[in-house]
This record gives sequence, structure tokens and C-alpha cells, in this order.
Amino acid sequence: MEVAMSATVQLPFEQVDPLRVAPRLRELQSQGPVHRVRTAVGDEAWLVTGHAQVRRLLDDDRLGRAHPAPETAARTGESALFGGPLGNFATEKSDHARMRSLLQPHFSPKHLRALRPRVEALTALLLDELAEHGHPADLQAAVAVPLPILVICELLGVPYEDRDQFRAWTADAANVRDRARSEQGLGELFAYGQKLVARKRTEPADDVISRLCATEGVSDVEAAGMSMALLFAGHETTVVQIGLGALALLTNPEQWQSLVNDPALVPNAVEEMLRAPGKGGGGIPRYARTDLEIDGVIIRAGELVLLDNGAANHDPAVFADPDRMDITRSAAAHLTFGHGARYCIGAPLARIELQVVFSQLAARFPTLRLAVDVEELTMRRDVLTGGLTALPVQW
Repeated sequence: MEVAMSATVQLPFEQVDPLRVAPRLRELQSQGPVHRVRTAVGDEAWLVTGHAQVRRLLDDDRLGRAHPAPETAARTGESALFGGPLGNFATEKSDHARMRSLLQPHFSPKHLRALRPRVEALTALLLDELAEHGHPADLQAAVAVPLPILVICELLGVPYEDRDQFRAWTADAANVRDRARSEQGLGELFAYGQKLVARKRTEPADDVISRLCATEGVSDVEAAGMSMALLFAGHETTVVQIGLGALALLTNPEQWQSLVNDPALVPNAVEEMLRAPGKGGGGIPRYARTDLEIDGVIIRAGELVLLDNGAANHDPAVFADPDRMDITRSAAAHLTFGHGARYCIGAPLARIELQVVFSQLAARFPTLRLAVDVEELTMRRDVLTGGLTALPVQW
């Protein structure tokens, strides 16, 4: 273990291929599950890379998102929303339980299953436009970006025509390099949420924001905050997953062909797509609420701990040959949606969207392939969620 501890490792890792874990991270993983690192903004933290450890710690009450002294806490980046601590240290657990109890009914698998036909219709329309446009085309712009936005807008009751505005604000809020820009984006987004809430108070509709507004004890500020958190989380991560999932399949043509030949593989393929991208060297930030020990390493109260679910998804102890894309493997143990009390509330929705997109893509564009060399593809580096800038395809 001393090898990993002897030198502080600098984040982010140099990543050559978005579908493989960065070589430096793979090297660290082979040395042990816990490592001293320095974040992109120069603060010290602990990086946890082992699947068993990350899974256990995701559901450990000794770690949280709040910090008793937020202004002096270590940060992962400049994003006002995600770069540092969130919430009230004293009431974090009860605040989180309240938020989940308010949101869970709107995101239950049963409730979302009723949305599936609408997701299918929206996807079909986007693929009609893709076919009409002809190739080469940018799959990221044609499908990966618009679909999750259309779906979350309908679900929440956000006007789709406002998408360019709120996309710009969410991108600013998630900016990991420019704190002022992040704070400005967050402010704009919250002000927009307050306007929507005021409108729903007088003109309610059949949507999540209207139902939150009608819930006893929910203030306008709380409804606006939760709604904008859902708007951000409900589209940005799925945009990234559709793009990277398509890339993973198209750079493994035999896997794409297997999906085309056997549509019943789609649900399993989606779990592998969620597991496979080599995201790593960051993961889910937590602060130690007390001193604790992780695999023989002492973590002090207040220290930043990064639970690297991307690295955990590539742990060879759980996933044989982890850098290989295999849509027939059992990938359900992936930690992409987290684990335990903070498990992603939108996971059922993301699964529906991914399953529908890849079912229809495989059926309608069986000869789909990349239109450029994979080396020419670029990633978004300035925002928290990352993802592809474009995905040129032909068929």
C-alpha cells in the first residue's frame, strides 16, 4: 500500500480513449483501492478505485456531501454546484430523505413505464429526421442531445422551446474551470425555475413541477431548486450516455451486428453501455463526517473522498477483461447510477431512453458505422459530465 501513498497523484488523468480507463488509473488500481491525489484545482483528496470499496462507501453514513466548514473544504473543480460541498452539515441526512420522498413518486418505475410509448414516438420522429437528412450525420446532435431534453421537458413541464437557454445555463453551471461563470449559470437557472414555478402556481398542468407546487409544505424556492436539479440531471447525463454507448458499439462492429441480429439483447447491452465508458479519475465526491478507515488507510474527518465509480466499473475482480465491450456479459453490478440511499432517482428513465434509442437505431439503421476515425473524435473537457462533442456516422 505504501507505493500508492508515497506520491500524490495529479488529476485529471490523461485519457487517450474514452472507452478505456486511463493508463495511469489502471496502474494505480493494480496497486490498491485507495490513493492520495490532488484535484484539478490543487486540493488534496483520496481516490477510491476498487468496486467493493466504492460500492460499500456509496452507502456509508460516515461520508456525505456537506462539510462543517464549506469555505475551507477541498474542492474537485470550480463548478459552484458540484466543485465543493453541498447542503447543511447538521441536517444533511434528513434534508436528503425529504427531497427523495418528494421526488420518488414521480420517478417510480411504474410511473415511468407509462412514459415509454411517448419516448418511443419521440425517438421515431428524431430517426425520421435523421433518415431524411441523409448521411454523413452527427448522431450526437441528431439524437443524443435532443431526445433526453424532449423527454425531461415533457415530464417536468418545461417548454421545449427554452432548451437553448437552459442548455447554456446548465453547461455554465457545470463548468469546472470558471467559478464566476458557474455561479452565473446557476443563478440564471434558478431564476428560470422560479419563473416556471410562479406560472405553474396559476396554470397547473399534468407535470412534475405542477405536482411539486401542489404538495403541501413545498415552498416556491424548494420547488424551483428541485425542478432545476431534475432538469440538469435528467438530461445532461443521458445525452452523454447515448453518445458514448453508440461509440462503444460502433467501434466494436461485431457487437453492433449482434444487437442488430438479436434485438432481445438490448436491455443487457444497455447495462454494458452504462458500464463500459472509461470514465475515471474523479467519480462521486464525498466528505468524511468522522475519522474512518478504508482498507487500512486512515481518512480524517472533513477530508475529500472521491468514489471513482468509473474505475470501479472497470475493476477486473468484478468484470473480466473490463476494457472489452461485451453486450452479452452480466454488467448489472455496475455503479454508474451509484448505490444505496443516494442511488440515482432517474435511473429507470435513463434505462427506458437508452433501450428505446438502441432498439430503434438497430432496427432502422442496421449498417450504421462511424464516418470518421475514432482518433478524430473529441470530448467536452470543460464541463463536469464530459461526453462527446460530435459523433459523425454513416449507413
